[in-house]
Amino acid sequence: MVQYNPKDWITFIFRFHESDTFRQLIPMMVFIGCYAAGVAYLELEYWKLSENSHVKNLTVMHTTVGFVLSLLLAYRTNTAYDRWWEGRKQWGSLVNNSRNLALKLSAYLPEESDRNFFKKVIPAYASVLSKHLLNEDVSKMLFEGLALEMDHHKHRPNQVAKMLFQKANDLYISGKISGDQFFIINAELQSFTDICGACERIKNTPIPYSYSSFIKKFIFFFVMTLPFGFVFSLGYYVIPVVIFIFYVLASLELIAEEIEDPFGNDANDLPMTKMAANIKKHVEEIL
Repeated sequence: MVQYNPKDWITFIFRFHESDTFRQLIPMMVFIGCYAAGVAYLELEYWKLSENSHVKNLTVMHTTVGFVLSLLLAYRTNTAYDRWWEGRKQWGSLVNNSRNLALKLSAYLPEESDRNFFKKVIPAYASVLSKHLLNEDVSKMLFEGLALEMDHHKHRPNQVAKMLFQKANDLYISGKISGDQFFIINAELQSFTDICGACERIKNTPIPYSYSSFIKKFIFFFVMTLPFGFVFSLGYYVIPVVIFIFYVLASLELIAEEIEDPFGNDANDLPMTKMAANIKKHVEEIL
């Protein structure tokens, strides 16, 4: 995730990071500029259309359709941000529930061996979940010091959650924790799987293809028809104007595409590795 000072306007205006939409749109902006120049040349120099031409009235269509397009893009970006924020809330819940579970177990368990098990496996769940969402392999170093084996052909977070439930059940059967204590920590243990399911729902359910495709086509045809009407009032200045309009509209779509899946390696994706490291640090401090 990009770290920044929201009050530093100068940095925002003149700094271009690697994933900036301007860099990604440069080829298309060059094409749009050449296209607008070609339309302007044909209407002004080759066809020599007068200002009384009906083509000039195309601006009326752009005024009406532009309002509809702005509503679609607003809904698109809001929906994408809701997915990003939902992912952030789920990981915030994982951080809090890991701490709460560690605090309760710290008070319940007098034996160091039991505490060491949870000291390693609770942070391991966060690490495994982050790698699971990133489609990365799980390192065996996560379980150093414990005789645990991971089946990489099965759901990896579920395997770690099973270890936690099994250990808690063993503690109850052996009498190290009471039934009431087992019931109290059950909420945190169950929340791990709930959080995993919510994150998988966000990751595996993208915005419907037809909706995303329609917006892209809408932006493209809207921009491609702009020069025909505005060339009468702007002349060759229509070239930078059309490029700017395309940049604004296409940038909103690119931003929505990036943040609708918060579990990745893009600049604005959630720092899951960092949050997993914080969970490990806090759980080790508590236990």
